[in-house]
Amino acid sequence: MVPTLLGVLLMTFVVVQFVPGGPVEQYLAEAKAGAGRGAEGGGMAYRGAQGVDPQRVEQIKALYGFDKPAHVRFWQMLGRFARFDLGRSFFQNKEVWQLIKEKLPVSASLGLWTFFISYLVAVPLGIAKAVRAGSRFDLATTLLILVGYAIPGFVLGLALLVIFGGQLQWFPLRGLTSAHWDELGWGARIVDYLWHITLPVIAMVAGSFAVTAMLTKNAFLEEIRKQYVLTARAKGLPERQVLYGHVLRNALIPIVTGFPAAFIGAFFTGSLLIETLFSLDGLGLLSYESVIRRDYPVVLGTLFLFTLIGLVTKLVSDLCYVWVDPRVRFD
Repeated sequence: MVPTLLGVLLMTFVVVQFVPGGPVEQYLAEAKAGAGRGAEGGGMAYRGAQGVDPQRVEQIKALYGFDKPAHVRFWQMLGRFARFDLGRSFFQNKEVWQLIKEKLPVSASLGLWTFFISYLVAVPLGIAKAVRAGSRFDLATTLLILVGYAIPGFVLGLALLVIFGGQLQWFPLRGLTSAHWDELGWGARIVDYLWHITLPVIAMVAGSFAVTAMLTKNAFLEEIRKQYVLTARAKGLPERQVLYGHVLRNALIPIVTGFPAAFIGAFFTGSLLIETLFSLDGLGLLSYESVIRRDYPVVLGTLFLFTLIGLVTKLVSDLCYVWVDPRVRFD
C-alpha cells in the first residue's frame, strides 16, 4: 500500500510539473487581461498594460511555493500529507479539508442512494434470473439491463431532464433542494429532497445496477452446477433449501467481498457529468474545476485522500475473503 500511494503521488506530481498554464501563469494572464481592459479607458490604469513587475512575479511564485525546486516541494508535500495536512486552495482561499467537507454531502447523497439501490434491487434480481435462467423473464430482464448499461449515464440524465424536467415538469431541473427548503417542515424537507434526487440517482444507477445484477446471476449459476448441489438434491432436500441454504452463501462471496469498497466509495465517488448536468456542487465538480484552474493543492490533496481510502478498502475486501470463505488462506 505504501509504495502504491507514493507512486501515485509521484507520478501525478511529475505530470503536474509539465502541464502548461500553472497558477502563476494564470494569475499573470488575468493581470494582463485586466490591465488591457483598464488601458482602453485611459488614465492611470494605462501603466498596467506594460506588464507585471518582475519583483511581483517572484512574490507570486513564493506565495504559491514555486520559488523552490520541484524535489523540495515534493518532499514538503509528503511531510504535510503524513500529518494529514492537505494544504490550502490557491484560488478559493480555503483549506482542502474544508472544501471536501462542503462538497461531500452532495456526492455522498448520490453515491449512497446508488449503492443501496444497486444492492437491494440488483442482487435479488440476479438470483431470480439465475433460478429462472433461459426463461422469458430472464431474457426480458437481461435485455432491459443491457440497454440501461449501454446508455451512458449523462445521456440518460439528459433525456430524463428533457422529458421529466422540461416537457412534463414532474421533477426539478437543478439542485438537491428547493430555494425555500429552510422554511419547510421536516416532512416537507424529506419529500423535497427525494423529489430533487430522483433523476440524478436514476442516471447513476443504470450502469452499476447492470454489473451487480449480472455478476450475481453468473455467480449463482456457477454454484448451481457444482457437485455439492447435485449431492444435496440427491439427498432429497427441498429446492428452496438447496438454493438459499447452500448455494446462496457461496454465490454471494464476490458480492460480499466487494461490499466494503463499494460502500466507502459511495461517499467519495463524485460523478462529474451527472453533477454538472444537474447543477450539483459535489466532489466530482470540485476535482474537475481544480484541474482546469491548476489548483494543485486541491488536486493532490484530494488524490492523496481518495487513494488512501481506496487502498484501505481494498485491504478490507481482501480480509473479507478470509472471513466469508474459510477455504481462502493468504499463506
